Amino acid sequence: MSTANLIEILDRFDSLPAAVQLRERSYQLLPGSGPVADIGCGPGRAVAELQDRGVAAIGLDVDEDMIATARDRFPGIDFRVADAGALPFADGELAGYRAEKVFHALADPVAALAEARRVLAPGGRIVLLGQDWDGILIDSDDIAATRAAVQARSSTLPSPRVARQYRNLLLDSGFRDVTVEANIGVLTDDVVLPLLIGMAETAREVGALTDAQAQAWTAEQCRRAETDRLSCAIPIFVAAGTNP
Repeated sequence: MSTANLIEILDRFDSLPAAVQLRERSYQLLPGSGPVADIGCGPGRAVAELQDRGVAAIGLDVDEDMIATARDRFPGIDFRVADAGALPFADGELAGYRAEKVFHALADPVAALAEARRVLAPGGRIVLLGQDWDGILIDSDDIAATRAAVQARSSTLPSPRVARQYRNLLLDSGFRDVTVEANIGVLTDDVVLPLLIGMAETAREVGALTDAQAQAWTAEQCRRAETDRLSCAIPIFVAAGTNP
């Protein structure tokens, strides 16, 4: 998927009322002042919203095109190309660390959390948000094909189940006052169709579904979208902790 297509999908998801509420909740769990780093900031929406709240926020992403888009959209805000495992901050420089839809893409979440502790000041706050890719629930007439599509997509990610592990990862990394909240996002319109179509295509590519099965399952989901019968539930976890 091209960066432009990904940005379009992110824009649609991030505009949903439930996504707005989750971001607001994440801001409440962060310090009221900065500096705060938003890791994997994408096109920069959360960084701009934090700035609007008076927080000195900095956006970081490994994708240069994402950072270029963020800079175009929000001139004057500090956006940098950087990796979660090697952040461009001195020890204890940050008051807050936020990462949304990031840790499932990391091969070594433990190393990223060690880096988060390094850059956070004592008493600094970390907030993680993300979906559990194995736990996605999709209504379909073909349960076996649905299961194959979900598992095939999950298997392509470095850490697909990391969101359910947030609490223990934070505790094991030395954070204290760890809290976890679980939310279910229920999507019933075509905003989720690119995700579902991508799942079927991945399942076809890895041999989990035949061409005919993938086409039939995709066609069913498209029909459901057209007739207001689409239903996709995504478990999303919000975890927070304090650096000792």
